[in-house]
Amino acid sequence: MIRPTIRLTASLCAVIALVAVSATSPASAGPDQESIVEQARHSVQRVARHTDIGPTMRSLLKKAKAVVIFPAILKGAFFVGAEGGSGVLLTKGKSGQWSYPAFYTMGGASFGLQIGGQSSEVVLLIMTSKGINSIIDNKVKLGGDVSVAVGPIGLGAEASTTTNLRADIYSFSQNAGAYIGASVEGSVIQGRQSWNADYYKSENATAKAIVLNGKYINVHADPLRKALTEIK
Repeated sequence: MIRPTIRLTASLCAVIALVAVSATSPASAGPDQESIVEQARHSVQRVARHTDIGPTMRSLLKKAKAVVIFPAILKGAFFVGAEGGSGVLLTKGKSGQWSYPAFYTMGGASFGLQIGGQSSEVVLLIMTSKGINSIIDNKVKLGGDVSVAVGPIGLGAEASTTTNLRADIYSFSQNAGAYIGASVEGSVIQGRQSWNADYYKSENATAKAIVLNGKYINVHADPLRKALTEIK
């Protein structure tokens, strides 16, 4: 007889697998964009306040060229693991002002002896132009197309206070307030163009037009942009 906990975990994996698959297939726009933007604001503020990783995250954010915030990456495993979720990309202009958000998904799968499930907040700090362009132009595989390190573990003792950064992207993740330092290598990030079109009411609202060219605005995202600016 299958125990309830195992049955629940297997069901969770099935749901998460569907979310992960959505990262590699067209996604239909729905009413969730405003919720994702608002959740992203709370997530990045929580990570910035975290006792252990907050100081490093805030220091790197000053140097970052862009940020991707995933408020809830669902992860489950019953021998085969899967994870996925939706989030937003914002870039920082020369004046320090943050762009309006473009929507993305992140999904991945892993194999091995693993049982369990969790929901994590993930913040990716993009430090290089290569990192930004890879995410905007392509379906990008973290750790393959661009280098990614777990912060602050992957930083080394001095990197958080210097500009000698070795990775294109640094990732910060927490689960229920605890720093979990999960690696996102192997995960795939892909744009959700239909969500962009729905949020900005234009089929021409591509990620590049939103975050690099500044052609579209939605005042609903102003609190998120303000929150990023206020993180010091």
